[in-house]
Amino acid sequence: MQDFEKTVSFLRTWGPFQRRILFLLCLTAIPSGYNLLCVIFLLATPPHHCRIPAHSNLTPEWTQAIIPVQVLGQPERSSCNRYELELVQNLSEHGIRPSLETLHNMSTPSSTPASFLWSLNQEGCKDGWTYSTEHYTSTIVTEFNLVCSDQWKQPLTSLVYILGGLCGCFVSGQISDRIGRKPVLFGGTALLTIFSIAVAFAPSWPVCVALFFMLGLGQITIYVTAFVMGSELLIGWARVMFSNLCLPLFYAGSTLLLPGTAYLVTNWRHLSLVLAIPGIACIPLWWAIPESPRWLVSNGHLREAERVLRSAAVQNRVEAPDIIFPSAIVEKAPSQESDSHSFFDLLRTKKIRNITILLWLIWFCVNASYFGLSFNMSSLNGNPFLNYCLLTIIELPAYFAGWLTARCLPRRLSLIVFNLLGALALLLIQITLHSKPMVALSLVLVGRFGVLATIGVLYTITSEMSPTVIRNTMLSSCATFSRVGFSVSPYLLQLAVLSEFLPWIIVGGLSLLSVVLCLFLPETFRQPMPDTIQQLTYTARFRWPWLSTPPPKDDEKLSKNQTTTSEIICTAYL
Repeated sequence: MQDFEKTVSFLRTWGPFQRRILFLLCLTAIPSGYNLLCVIFLLATPPHHCRIPAHSNLTPEWTQAIIPVQVLGQPERSSCNRYELELVQNLSEHGIRPSLETLHNMSTPSSTPASFLWSLNQEGCKDGWTYSTEHYTSTIVTEFNLVCSDQWKQPLTSLVYILGGLCGCFVSGQISDRIGRKPVLFGGTALLTIFSIAVAFAPSWPVCVALFFMLGLGQITIYVTAFVMGSELLIGWARVMFSNLCLPLFYAGSTLLLPGTAYLVTNWRHLSLVLAIPGIACIPLWWAIPESPRWLVSNGHLREAERVLRSAAVQNRVEAPDIIFPSAIVEKAPSQESDSHSFFDLLRTKKIRNITILLWLIWFCVNASYFGLSFNMSSLNGNPFLNYCLLTIIELPAYFAGWLTARCLPRRLSLIVFNLLGALALLLIQITLHSKPMVALSLVLVGRFGVLATIGVLYTITSEMSPTVIRNTMLSSCATFSRVGFSVSPYLLQLAVLSEFLPWIIVGGLSLLSVVLCLFLPETFRQPMPDTIQQLTYTARFRWPWLSTPPPKDDEKLSKNQTTTSEIICTAYL
């Protein structure tokens, strides 16, 4: 129904019901954020070197000297090689001390003191490795020895986790639009919780890989579905505050809890069990969070939708009308319920196809820039821990700015301004990368601010532009393309081999491309959210940023309904 927001206006924009829903949905996002960076700590690779068997009977000097010293920027002990154990044992038995002069002479056969010291060969870590326990008691890497010749298994595990999230985005949206928001939200939470516990008991690396794929399926599903539920349960400024400020802050705050937890829980199996705690704590919320009445109406479940709205009216201490939904809506409900929608509905008609492709490209460019910016932080001068700390703190003002602009400025104009700010900052970094480190760091922070604020507004405009019957499918497909950008971004750093400025040029160029694409998006500010694909009246065509108001509709009745709804929302803003 096109006038759903007008129909539920008797609940008002803000009350006990809206406050409870906003807080509880924010809580459901905590397990997703808490597990987002889990691969960084579960798959951490601490410093290591070849293990020396206890029965080797080496002197303490030779125990230290048996590991070669490599000069890669600065001297460091080899992680994957050692001098031949038998040769070193012979040296130790003959009383030769491992001085630097001795080791140097041993590399030239003519100057060796004994005939058996004709060369100094190296060998691999035949007896395993010794790992530093300074930060981690054990990780998946240390337990299954994913180093040296098996080092490729560690990034592959991370990639499988990302691919799991990509598949989860693609599948969960369609399931949510078919069976409802609530089952998918708590199904994703259950998936994340169960497999977090399962990872703690994984007996081998292949089992870990399979479990990490399942973790990725549930992780992003939770956030996207919670966002859609809040967008449909709340209206007016309450919806803007939830989607642009409260939910991102809870999500970002939960990601900040993980490093502290990993610092205290240094065993990867114990840490994996701790990661399941937020999901277990969310189980009681099943009985506290209702299904989206907007989805219920769009799928013909009018009685259930009316039950939810009357319960909300009781909580807000307002009187619900005797007939919430007109009889015309009741007659249309069975036909709406029989309709089935899928991913292909995003591309079926020209109007929605143009909007869908635009959103996919923008989500890819913005998220590739976001994660590429994070990975390229390592190329900056200064303390890396301080840099990453500043990079995290900048999220707070970025989300706040996104919320403020979403309240009072057109969506498309906000997207263009924030995107342009990030693009210009990232393109200017190459000028000051080495000459002025503090200026370069400031530009990185400004670029991240612009990209993060863009992502916040992008969630809002995507939700408002998508019909209810495929809203979760649209958001999930966009999140899928954001994961593709996530997968591509680590390889941007490898382009520094060709030129150290090339990664920054590409990251800034992607942001600039998304600015151009935003010029073709329609405006949704203070416009009613469509419920069916037929009600989608937006057209993707080029408009200048200051021309954000949509052109008048031909249907006078529809225009009248939109004006009424806009007046309600404007009143709520004031």
